[in-house]
Amino acid sequence: MTVHLEVAEGVGTIRLDRPPMNALDIATQDRLKELAEEATDRDDVRAVVLYGGEKVFAAGADIKEMQAMDHAAMVARARPLQDSFSAVARIPKPVVAAVTGYALGGGCELALCADYRIAGENAKLGQPEILLGLIPGAGGTQRLSRLVGPSKAKDLIFTGRMVKADEALALGLVDRVVPADEVYSAAQEWAARLARGPAIALRAAKESIDAGLETDLETGLAIERNWFAGLFATEDRERGMRSFVEEGPGKAKFV
Repeated sequence: MTVHLEVAEGVGTIRLDRPPMNALDIATQDRLKELAEEATDRDDVRAVVLYGGEKVFAAGADIKEMQAMDHAAMVARARPLQDSFSAVARIPKPVVAAVTGYALGGGCELALCADYRIAGENAKLGQPEILLGLIPGAGGTQRLSRLVGPSKAKDLIFTGRMVKADEALALGLVDRVVPADEVYSAAQEWAARLARGPAIALRAAKESIDAGLETDLETGLAIERNWFAGLFATEDRERGMRSFVEEGPGKAKFV
């Protein structure tokens, strides 16, 4: 298999494993969707790490495979391509991308599906599709512009240039930069902390933010209001408030 799901202590690692560059061919895309849906459904997965290994996150699509496709073939494939990445973005649990080496094209688009991105000092990110006479097709034009703003996204997409980790941090494309050999452990630490948190409240927070960004403020406030009130029916809310009153802030245990 070109993608694996490994679970330990509440953290599921979705690991790309297609040497040497983790090119995202159709089989890998489909497997990614399957494992994202599995991570969504499994109760023992409370947070997720996206990881490509020590040397490379994902260098993009399989260009040789794409070169053989004509217009009709890509019309049929474009939706499943986007669906595979959207399945990752829709995981209703905290998701962190651990980015080492190249995250280009589809690799960058996959990182954009995470809630948080930790990059190694050796990371290089970009959307070089324009250099092939194409545009990003797995969500890059939409998720990148929402993350860094339209003008910065247009610069990256129009030029197809790669950015190193420090510039990616300045742009807001990644959230933290660490030495390359610490990327996975840093991502695991981030995910493990949240895996111990209140699962339903975390889901509510993620869905409120993501859904709210897609609509107007008034509708977003209604989404927040409904989730906020609904959480008063959960055991985690009872546990969290009881711990606060009896022990002080930050001491509640949810698992």
